[in-house]
Amino acid sequence: MTTTETREAPPAHFLIKIESFSLLDDCGVEKYETKEFVAGNHKWRLVIYPNGDNNNGKDGDYISVKLAMVDTSSMPKHWEVNAIVNIFLYNQISGNYIYSPGRPRPFQITQSEWGFSKFISKKSMFDPSNGYLMNDSCVFGAEVFVVKREAVTECLSLNSVHPPPSYKHDCKISNFKKLEGRWDSEEFSAGGHKWYVCVHPKGNKEATGKAVSIYLYYAGSNVSTHSGRVKTSFTISLINHGYCAHKTRTTPCSFSTSWASLGWDSFIDIATINDPKQGFLVRDCIRVSVEISFLNSALTFNSSWI
Repeated sequence: MTTTETREAPPAHFLIKIESFSLLDDCGVEKYETKEFVAGNHKWRLVIYPNGDNNNGKDGDYISVKLAMVDTSSMPKHWEVNAIVNIFLYNQISGNYIYSPGRPRPFQITQSEWGFSKFISKKSMFDPSNGYLMNDSCVFGAEVFVVKREAVTECLSLNSVHPPPSYKHDCKISNFKKLEGRWDSEEFSAGGHKWYVCVHPKGNKEATGKAVSIYLYYAGSNVSTHSGRVKTSFTISLINHGYCAHKTRTTPCSFSTSWASLGWDSFIDIATINDPKQGFLVRDCIRVSVEISFLNSALTFNSSWI
């Protein structure tokens, strides 16, 4: 069965009520074509196959419902009309419509009919508890939205002018195990802005007692007229003095006066940093390095019409 959705609103363009629906099958009617209706300045009709259509092999277990474009004799040579087609079936119990959400289909001289070969199974259709066929009557419907080729198109070219400027700053923290609360570095300048690093040796928030917390803080601009966000990508590294790799974390962030800090509550486990075999803590001293890349001037934008 075709994937369907449900809505209360009836179809915008066409409805047909079929009484004594089962007689179509009993009388050997292979398809029923409705009267014409107009949508999008074109003429259409709904085509209902009580025992399925003949595409991909006839399947008598399903009802096929399709939309056909009619009166195309006045169309230019090699014509094509793209349209979004929604097919509806009324649920007489709930008062809602099930419908097949369509996608653009190209109606052409070689294929002027589009729809759904397996719109609904006959088993579902003839089950009275579903509400689609009541007293041998049912209601089908259709919506047709012609896609007009009036779109304005634009081409955006992204050219890398140069790598984003980056700045690096190193911090040395002595007497690390003896520190209580938070440790703040001195302010440093990078990219015309002021920054500092904040370290919680005993952890912060939910990481208290479990992990070392490290954050980068934005302390404002060196230019008094600057306003807005500072788009960055920054990396904080805990330097390893042994043979192991540095502990490094990277994240993008747009800093501002209202969003002045970002970092990691659980940067590294306290047990790991205090283990002398790990190489991070040497003579009760650690080194933290921060590298800030500024993204604002990394790209130029060239826009042109197609």
